[in-house]
Amino acid sequence: MFSYRHAFHAGNHADVLKHTVLIATLQHLLQKDAALTVLDTHAGAGLYRLDGDYASTSAESADGILRLVAPATPPTLAPALQDYVDMVRAFNQGEATRVYPGSPFIIQRLLRAQDRLKLFELHPTDARALAGNVAQLDAGRQVAVLAQDGFEGARQFLPPPSRRAFVLCDPSYEIKSDYARVQDMLQDALRRFATGVYAVWYPIIPRPEAHELPRRLKTLAQKAGKPWLHATLTVKSGKTAPAGTAPGRRPGLPASGMFLVNPPFTLDAALRAALPQMAELLAQDRHAAWTLEGGAP
Repeated sequence: MFSYRHAFHAGNHADVLKHTVLIATLQHLLQKDAALTVLDTHAGAGLYRLDGDYASTSAESADGILRLVAPATPPTLAPALQDYVDMVRAFNQGEATRVYPGSPFIIQRLLRAQDRLKLFELHPTDARALAGNVAQLDAGRQVAVLAQDGFEGARQFLPPPSRRAFVLCDPSYEIKSDYARVQDMLQDALRRFATGVYAVWYPIIPRPEAHELPRRLKTLAQKAGKPWLHATLTVKSGKTAPAGTAPGRRPGLPASGMFLVNPPFTLDAALRAALPQMAELLAQDRHAAWTLEGGAP
């Protein structure tokens, strides 16, 4: 149950998509003065060393964030993608990118004094690492680390006192039941707090549950009468391992998606500019592509 560690995947193409969407969404939500409560259901360790044992084992960041900060990267990035790159650079000194901020630290960096962040992490090692990393922030009551199941734990904070909430849900999906739990959590959350903003990350892999999930979430949003937005980023074919892959080594994640309910109205245009650049700059073969669709109630 506790085999997944995000440290192996920190800064990969899925993180580029997820964190670009996260930053663009939060930037819009924080334009209102009223306090915002942010729930991160699967927070991980919060900070990662790209030159550490875990990340360097898979070296996925080489085909993710490190491509975007390389000297050869086009100087003009789409605003949402540039904001993401700037955020990562803010956690590093000099030219080298050795530290990668996970969603907890990206969120906390953007929050104001009146906002609150609840971080859930069930993996015992990552929960300890997260608590230690957050302790260094001296954030006081603004950030709470909860070593519990985020699917269940998020319920106790919906609706929040301020009546404004953003929920990020990005489980590992190593356990097949995660797909159904995401759907159940969103359904329950919309029932508890229909005006919250909900963002779900998921992998696009050859598994029926992965292909069904966005369709089921779309149905949920439509039944609830809520607007939705669905973005996907593909960097390579999911059918074959790239040339030079060691025998027996898994080919890696080919694509991922972000599904949002009650997305900011500004997000569609932001992603329409950023996604083509992501697909071009992070492409690993000719199958690189992106999609963006949405619907209003």
